[in-house]
Amino acid sequence: MRRNLNEKECATLLKQNYIGRLAYISGGCPHIVPITYFYDSETNTITSYSSEGHKIQEMRKNTAVCLSIDEIASISNWKSVLVQGTFEELSRIDAKHMLHEFSEGVKKVLADNYGEHPKCISEFSAKIDAEDASIVFRININEITGKIRVTEL
Repeated sequence: MRRNLNEKECATLLKQNYIGRLAYISGGCPHIVPITYFYDSETNTITSYSSEGHKIQEMRKNTAVCLSIDEIASISNWKSVLVQGTFEELSRIDAKHMLHEFSEGVKKVLADNYGEHPKCISEFSAKIDAEDASIVFRININEITGKIRVTEL
């Protein structure tokens, strides 16, 4: 059986995961990269970070992005959510605050789902280097859709 996920089911899938694939446009072509993310259900946003590079440069030019999250047990048992939104670069105190929220949120997902208790970001995501200032960004969600397929017993 295949069906659409409702809004609550989509939000649950986003909350229970922390790795997704971010799609952005560069030169008229789509690019997809894996990212570590945190879904904030209170603000209905996705928070992540990256070093300066292609992805950040291109999202500054074209802020339309999407994020895909999947849970795949088998070819006939999976869930998938697609988030459509806009890129927003954070700075100063907002960036620092959201990086803290991101870190605490991902740690909670890891503790709840896997019993893991990382102490710092470098234990679950790319290490933040003081010399290579990270860019904290948010995806302001415009639309969330999802699908599920399960084999009936």
